[in-house]
Amino acid sequence: MRFGRAAQIRTVPGPTDHVVVVGAGLGGLACALHLAGQGRRVTLLERGAEPGGRAGRLVLDGYQFDTGPVVLTLPELIAEALAAVGEKLDDWLELTVLDPAYRAWFPDGSHLDVIADPERMAEQVAQVCGPAEAAGYRRFVEYARRLWRLERADFIERNLDSPTDLLTANLVRLLLMGGFGRLQNRIDRFFSDPRTRRVFSFQALYAGVAPHRALALYAVIAYLDSVAGVYFPRGGLHAVAQALAGAAARHGVQLRYRTTVTRVEVRGGRAVAVHTADGERISADVVVLNPDLAAAYALLPGSPPRRRLRYSPSCVVLHVGSTQGYSRIAHHNIHFGRSWRRTFDELTHQGHLMSDPSLLVTNASRTDPALAPAGRHTYYVLAPVPNLALAPVDWDGVLGKRYAEDLIGVLQARGYTGFDTGIEVLRVVTPANWAREGMAAGTPFALAHTFSQTGPFRPGNLHPGLSNVVFVGSGTQPGVGVPMVLISGKLAAARITGSTGPSLAGR
Repeated sequence: MRFGRAAQIRTVPGPTDHVVVVGAGLGGLACALHLAGQGRRVTLLERGAEPGGRAGRLVLDGYQFDTGPVVLTLPELIAEALAAVGEKLDDWLELTVLDPAYRAWFPDGSHLDVIADPERMAEQVAQVCGPAEAAGYRRFVEYARRLWRLERADFIERNLDSPTDLLTANLVRLLLMGGFGRLQNRIDRFFSDPRTRRVFSFQALYAGVAPHRALALYAVIAYLDSVAGVYFPRGGLHAVAQALAGAAARHGVQLRYRTTVTRVEVRGGRAVAVHTADGERISADVVVLNPDLAAAYALLPGSPPRRRLRYSPSCVVLHVGSTQGYSRIAHHNIHFGRSWRRTFDELTHQGHLMSDPSLLVTNASRTDPALAPAGRHTYYVLAPVPNLALAPVDWDGVLGKRYAEDLIGVLQARGYTGFDTGIEVLRVVTPANWAREGMAAGTPFALAHTFSQTGPFRPGNLHPGLSNVVFVGSGTQPGVGVPMVLISGKLAAARITGSTGPSLAGR
């Protein structure tokens, strides 16, 4: 068998001078920057009043909240998008390294700080779980680091047109490392304590799959979180979108907000224009679609490809502005319930709410007090729940309010004393809200990263029938999460320009 990279990626044929990007999410913004850096004229249309898409901002009575992702890893990908137009990250964002990246809380009352420095983390693991577990942690770091290096260039930061594109020497190395086995089985080879097993495998849920079903190659998510480091931009994750948009505008990208695209006009197998709700027709050589994949296809004539897709679990988010502060918590906190495998089965197969919830609590005002009024605090509480395809329940009815009350009760039982009495503002976001935003199955996490929806098996970023329509975002390659979406912007731009631009993969 001959191994080697494909000599040339498929690109958009014909003229590509004017590109219309629909949607100013992080993927659309990154794509716009890479295109502008390659000399394309770019018009970016966004239905909202500001950039960000899922990485939006909610302001309630002086409290500011991120409405989407709250965990930032690999800021070098932001730097790469900015560098495409000659800008520097430090001129646009003020980043803080979170130390700890997370504080993990367990049902027995113990907690473990997840620290990006492997030496300090090994000491922390030894202190909480014993020296044998610390030795396992060191082995895990080396394993996960090797996985990331193998996967990044060949399988993540690369446009893949068919399964044969996977046939590189690194695929053999990945197979030999057990990358296509089960994640939980691989994690269990390094750790024996149930606490560390959870800390280094729960990230599979970011990919929409339970740890005992996810591929071991997704150990790289834990690597990015717990070894490469977690960062916080002043102003929240929404500040990333503002930075990318600001740089794009400075370098000639025309950004138009409050502009809703209603359809893409097609002629002769090519997109020729987009139409807006105001009746405007904007001609285009290429159209890039950043909405959720199902919503993107709804803008196009004809039907989407007939394929059965599996979606990630959804979530309920509580945005809480409070008078209550808690000195023992960190910026990001993972509160694990007693059950583990059963919890994931409830979310991904049974369509039930977690009987013993595990929760993410982010206290962003701890790092950036300006996000709350003086003496006040912000809390972002995320509870995974089944998506609407698996559990089509009425979240707009009594369920949404009741579940929010249940979650507040869980927090109080887990040490957030007086949480209910401190609430000044509360906004509850459920799968019904995500669905109204155009997200299929009511989930902000798009398609699950099952084997059949990973790499070249995931929906591609080139439309199968329209030669100059390109997709960008979490529903296409490489997948879900802020790093992957930023990479998707670069990959989408490469389909148009034929150039991947400067790469930071070796840094």
